[in-house]
Amino acid sequence: MKIGKIQKAKQRGFTLIEIAIVLVIIGLLLGGVLQGQQLIENSRVKSAINDFTDIATGAFSYQDRYGRLPGDDGPNLTDLTGRGDAWADVVQGDADGVIDAAAADTFTGAAAGESGDFFQHVRAAGFIGGDAALTEDQALPQNPFGGLIGVTTDAINDGLNGTKLCMSNVTGAAAIALDTQLDDGDGASGRFRGTLGAAGENTAPDDTNALTAPYSEDDIYTVCYRI
Repeated sequence: MKIGKIQKAKQRGFTLIEIAIVLVIIGLLLGGVLQGQQLIENSRVKSAINDFTDIATGAFSYQDRYGRLPGDDGPNLTDLTGRGDAWADVVQGDADGVIDAAAADTFTGAAAGESGDFFQHVRAAGFIGGDAALTEDQALPQNPFGGLIGVTTDAINDGLNGTKLCMSNVTGAAAIALDTQLDDGDGASGRFRGTLGAAGENTAPDDTNALTAPYSEDDIYTVCYRI
């Protein structure tokens, strides 16, 4: 009799209360993970907004101090290197009053243009952090989404002119949040525009990828903000 009772006890399953407790714990864990992911995404969006603001402020402060645009400042190298040790390795611009930064080179910092020089000059002046000696794509700051921050003065996305700061590899949810907070929430209008990109790539803001439909949370974007 004792053996039979022991075997029956061993075969007893979970009670409804025990199953309910397990389900509640699983629900709490899943909720915590999702909430954590949302907090991380919100933090990245806030950091991206700060990057746009800080770099734009640095560019305007540079222009106030030196009377020329960062990246375009020159044309004599000694005019720059004479400012101090931080300027020892910078490249001079052509001082034509325009930052020569083609859309195709937004994330290359090509030596033929002034997109990489832009960040060299702002760093050397101390308006943003980083090594002013870095050149080309190495001069471009990282953005919070694992891509780069670049600059272009080409017209993009149906005629958005002026100097634009761009970020690559931006998630759809983050692009929506950035555009909503900085502009009108429409990636095809206003001073903040979006173009389709590819995950893990620094896709230039090519007009062939310009948005003709609302942002999708399933896509990756390059976003540009006119400063």
